[in-house]
Amino acid sequence: MIYNTLKESLQNKTAKVGVVGLGYVGLPLAMEMVKGGFTVYGIDLDSRKVESLLHGESYIQDVPGSVVGDAVSSGRFVPTDRYETIRELDTISICVPTPLSENQDPDTSFIVSVVNEIKKYIKKGTLIVLESTTYPGTTEELIEYELEALGLTVGRDFFLCFSPERVDPGNPNYNTYNTPKVIGGTTEKCKELGVNLYNNVVETVVPVSSPKVAEMSKLLENTFRSVNIAFVNELAMMCDRMAIDVWEVIRAASTKPFGFMSFYPGPGIGGHCIPLDPMYLSWKAKEFRFYSKFIELAQSINDNMPEYVLNKTAQVLNVYAKSIRNSKVLLLGMSYKPDIDDLRESPGLEIYELFRKSGAKVEYYDPYATSFKDEHGRIVQTVKYDPEVFAQYDCMVLITNHRSFSYHELADMGVPIIDTRNAFAEIKSDNIHKLGTGIHSKDVEVPVGA
Repeated sequence: MIYNTLKESLQNKTAKVGVVGLGYVGLPLAMEMVKGGFTVYGIDLDSRKVESLLHGESYIQDVPGSVVGDAVSSGRFVPTDRYETIRELDTISICVPTPLSENQDPDTSFIVSVVNEIKKYIKKGTLIVLESTTYPGTTEELIEYELEALGLTVGRDFFLCFSPERVDPGNPNYNTYNTPKVIGGTTEKCKELGVNLYNNVVETVVPVSSPKVAEMSKLLENTFRSVNIAFVNELAMMCDRMAIDVWEVIRAASTKPFGFMSFYPGPGIGGHCIPLDPMYLSWKAKEFRFYSKFIELAQSINDNMPEYVLNKTAQVLNVYAKSIRNSKVLLLGMSYKPDIDDLRESPGLEIYELFRKSGAKVEYYDPYATSFKDEHGRIVQTVKYDPEVFAQYDCMVLITNHRSFSYHELADMGVPIIDTRNAFAEIKSDNIHKLGTGIHSKDVEVPVGA
């Protein structure tokens, strides 16, 4: 029986497992599968990635090159750009991007592309697990129905699950192994096989009743964060008007031991999940004539934070009798979160363009994300850290609160600093202007918008 054969091979770890998409999700997962005792075939169409991996080089900060090198040299990890490898696989974990289109609709083209290749090469008895974040119903609509159209029956000829990724790049405490993994199968046997696979790979597996529940759980996690971040961003703008320190307000509220969870304002939201996932849910809900006001409002507030940072900077410069146009502006940090090089959906990218279009002479410094492409495709390089040069800027805008920044040294330069992350919290200086606190000129508080 196909089910029993696959179950046994998963238990004794003779199954050949595959990961399609070797990015921020797929490569860490592949390495955990190797650690779990499997021989892993990693498929990615980017031949440069494959070459790097074959040479024991990692392009993912959380995965050391030595780990990749050991996995490759042992023969337990086989990177390839050939989809024909699917013929050999007993399991396939799909970890490809799911961006939004220009119209803010889900772009599932990467999933569709992978499924088209699976249809060419799949063998009976294969377990397929979709990990790419997407809307509820994707696993059935884009995979189950497509394979059943070939005459295959889910739960008998192939097995299908959804298990949402929960990757948090740069997190020192939680990784692929020790982050609980939700999984939902199309049938009971699908779920059991999915649990069998991931029980060998992660510390805790959380089975749920269906792929739709698993898909929705991922969207809930990130929509929860999006809505709460939007609320505190709005509160920060309110506090700016009222010349109240929002950071002190949050600190005070967080002393309540129940019924409160701290969220913090910032220059916008970044990463793959929070800016995108809520829109997947909102888009799907409209199919059922349900319109989520919370999601749309939160997205609007968060999307407008880069513009708000520009306006706050303009008001700070005005205090110093300067304008945005022709001012030399240095953005401190460009990655979407501290201590990593990940630029996906970083608000810093939009803030850079907003300053440039406003006529500022804008540059940036980031020791991790050392270059990016602007909206015209031109490469923008980080400047080098040089206190003497930095002191010549008209203002600095803290975008990313990297721990490696010399905050006291930056403050001592005397340049006006717009702090969007409360990174200079311990430094009392007239030249530090924090988001959500109003604007001060020496000892005079000037509410934003006054």
